[in-house]
Amino acid sequence: MFDALTPRTIRWSPVQGIGLEHLTLRPDAGGIVAESVVIGERGEKPYGLNYRIDCDANWCARAFRIVTTDGRGLALLSDGAGHWRSLGGKPRPEFDGCIDIDLAGTPFTNTLPIRRLELKPEAGTVQLDMLYVPFDDFTPFRDAQRYTCLRAGRLYRYEAADRTFAADLPVDEHGVVGDYPTLFRRV
Repeated sequence: MFDALTPRTIRWSPVQGIGLEHLTLRPDAGGIVAESVVIGERGEKPYGLNYRIDCDANWCARAFRIVTTDGRGLALLSDGAGHWRSLGGKPRPEFDGCIDIDLAGTPFTNTLPIRRLELKPEAGTVQLDMLYVPFDDFTPFRDAQRYTCLRAGRLYRYEAADRTFAADLPVDEHGVVGDYPTLFRRV
C-alpha cells in the first residue's frame, strides 16, 4: 500500500506558538530509524530535545531515546511484541502489550501504527494501547488510542479512546503523517 521507505528529511511546525521539528527517517540494517530534533513550548514553557526511535522492518518500535537540552531523558527497549525494559534490563510490565509509542509534541509517532497495521477502510476501527511519553516530565504511561482508515494509504482518523480528541491525518506515499489538523503543519 505504501512505497518502500527511502531516506528522507521531514519538518513540521506547530499551528500555534513557536517551534520546529526536523526529522530524518531512513531504512537501516533491516529496520527503520527516525532521528529528530524538536524545539517548542508547552503552555509558556519552552523545551528542546532530540529523540531516536528504532523500529524493525514491520514498524514495531524496538527502542527509543529522548534527551532534553538540559540533560533529562528517557530510554527504553522492546522485543517488538510489546514487552518493554530499561537499558539496564529491568522489565517494565506496566507497558506489556504496547507495541507502539506516542511521543507528545511530534506528529511522527502516529506514523508507527499507521504503517505497522496498514489498515484498509473495511477493517473498521482498531484500538491500541500505546506507551505514551509527555514532553513535560517524561513519565511514560499507557494510553488507549483508536485508528480508523478513511482512505487507504492516504487518510487515517486518530482518536483518544476517551473521545477527548480526534484528528483526520493525511499521510504521504510513505505513510508518514503530513499536516496534523489544529496542531502541526508540514513545512
